[in-house]
Amino acid sequence: MARSFDGFESSLFINCPFDREYVPLLHSLVFVVFECGLQPRLASEQADSGRVRIDKIRDLIRSCRYSIHDISRIEATPPGDEPRFNMPFELGLDLGCRYYGAPRLRDKQCLILEKERYRYQRVLSDISGNDIRAHEGDPKVLMSEVRNWLRVVAGQLLPSGDILWKRFGLFRIHLAHMLGELRFSERDVEALEIVEYIGFIKSWKAPPESN
Repeated sequence: MARSFDGFESSLFINCPFDREYVPLLHSLVFVVFECGLQPRLASEQADSGRVRIDKIRDLIRSCRYSIHDISRIEATPPGDEPRFNMPFELGLDLGCRYYGAPRLRDKQCLILEKERYRYQRVLSDISGNDIRAHEGDPKVLMSEVRNWLRVVAGQLLPSGDILWKRFGLFRIHLAHMLGELRFSERDVEALEIVEYIGFIKSWKAPPESN
């Protein structure tokens, strides 16, 4: 799909965890959004410490026609820790944007992801009427769920989930090679900022035979 990165119609807000355990899911999520022709937008892309975080998130939500909310951290991780409510809170901001925002915001589209399909009902029953997709903690399943949702809401012909997963594998090989050439240590790779990761995706050109 041709990529157009300017404006509301081609932008997708990602609301998800940013812990180390979630990184494989985050990387597959950002990749599939690009491969489906949209520009992923995340609060972590803005490094201005002078801005209040909630203001950044509000502006991002309002600037994106599409959004994906992964609320899979509503349980405490690890056991005994406190659950995280940032993701459900940002989901609420996005849903409220449809009801109380400008006219064009009333047609916003969002996908809600969970690890297990019905687990959220124990703590967030108000969204029980919404179509919640489960990724099972598997990056490949997540990629397929996102692809299938975008195929419907964006109305675009898209590669199959298997093809996208294959392309992701090729990209990861390319990324490992690039990081090796740049002499990244294992610690550097673990600390790779999402903005830098997105930059590698933008610069990557898939070989023709992978399409």
